[in-house]
Amino acid sequence: MRADHETDVVVIGAGQAGLSAAYFLRRAGLANESGFVVLDHGKRAGGAWQYRWPSLRLGRVHGLHDLPGLPLGAADSTRPAADVVSDYFARYEETFDLPVHRPVDVRSVTADGSGPDRRFLVDGGAETWSARGIINATGTWDRPFWPYYSGRETFTGRQLHTADYRGPGEFAGRHVVVVGGGTSAVQLLLEIAPLAAGTTWVTRTPPVFHEGEFTPEHGRRVVAEVDARVREGKPPRSVVSGTGLWLTPEVRRGLETGVLDRRPMFDRITPHGVRWADGAEQRADVILWATGFRAALDHLRPLRLREPGGGIRIAPQAAGTPRVGGLRVAAEPRLHLVGYGPSASTVGAARAGRSAVRELLATLG
Repeated sequence: MRADHETDVVVIGAGQAGLSAAYFLRRAGLANESGFVVLDHGKRAGGAWQYRWPSLRLGRVHGLHDLPGLPLGAADSTRPAADVVSDYFARYEETFDLPVHRPVDVRSVTADGSGPDRRFLVDGGAETWSARGIINATGTWDRPFWPYYSGRETFTGRQLHTADYRGPGEFAGRHVVVVGGGTSAVQLLLEIAPLAAGTTWVTRTPPVFHEGEFTPEHGRRVVAEVDARVREGKPPRSVVSGTGLWLTPEVRRGLETGVLDRRPMFDRITPHGVRWADGAEQRADVILWATGFRAALDHLRPLRLREPGGGIRIAPQAAGTPRVGGLRVAAEPRLHLVGYGPSASTVGAARAGRSAVRELLATLG
């Protein structure tokens, strides 16, 4: 298996999970390039954060945990989160001299050989890397989920996904239908409503609002549920979707003013709006799909890891390891998924990076 470069470990992705893994590879003594490399498709540091909408200020982010070894420190909460986090990640890469190559679009990962000679070939388009182990940290941002409803292709207005959102100003004077029951849908509704001619919020199931604060116990329970799914080979449900909606002062105002007056999911999309099964119709200029993301794993398709249900089966968890550990693929013990399933959160990603490095290096000897 010929490649342009040879290394022990390739980390794919330089978001929170990928940088965490790179930090622990560095601490384990692996050298740059010959020991490990990080391949990132972004044009700059910041992972998925660099693409967040400019109106999302740092003070409105629902939890940004420090990367290992270098705290974010005091940051201006009024600055766009995309700028703050991108600057932080860039400082992190420089501080620990992490070998990040960008922009590299990993097209495929294939494998050849067996036993100690087994290697992966990572195709980055212009260059290729041969590696003994892979830590995949590609997250979900590149795979926005667009559910299909009858008539969607006939809509004459604008349709966009959360990933395309850049701010509320472009919706001034328009009626916007927001689809989705997560935190992003609520945040965007509250931003758009003061400028829009009107908004309609629709969700598949009634939203659940929680009083009080988000507790560690609640978080651990949600993570455990997601972890159980991926170890059965099922597609992971996002950790964020399981945490519910919290009654912040802003959310309370939205409920009181009727902005967060939820309606059930419509039956079909018409050229000029949406229609429910009972015949009721809402005219709309825009449909905003706040319907989440799926794991960006298409480049792993040549390894044939998917279970019949669409997930990837994860190896049983070793005794004594933390709940949010590295996810070692059952069919490929030298491939670990981080930022996937139970580790798809900022705190989970950092912990998973540490665990994945420990397990992978033990496997590689």
